Amino acid sequence: MTGPLNPRRLMFGAAKKFIFEGQDPETILERISGIDRHGNILPQSPLPPEDLMSRPRDRILQNLDEMYSEAFQRAKDSGDKSQMTSLDFAYRREQLYFEILLDVRDALERR
Repeated sequence: MTGPLNPRRLMFGAAKKFIFEGQDPETILERISGIDRHGNILPQSPLPPEDLMSRPRDRILQNLDEMYSEAFQRAKDSGDKSQMTSLDFAYRREQLYFEILLDVRDALERR
């Protein structure tokens, strides 16, 4: 029997899919960090432009806003106050998580 959906797990899964776009996360992180799975320092080679994580911060946060706005409007239309409160809290929490992930991404890109 499956339990209730975990929004944090769903958000991190979506972020992983969004950031890595079907590529192996371990390989990408190794190339970005310059260290392989065994702790060996990799030779410096510039990443091809298509491998850089270049989605603009504003676009990511705008997508998050649109997703929650639609759900909030549905809850508002149905008059479900508890769902509206829950969505408001979840939106602020997920926005904070995404901002942290984006800060990490930006730091890795500058490296």
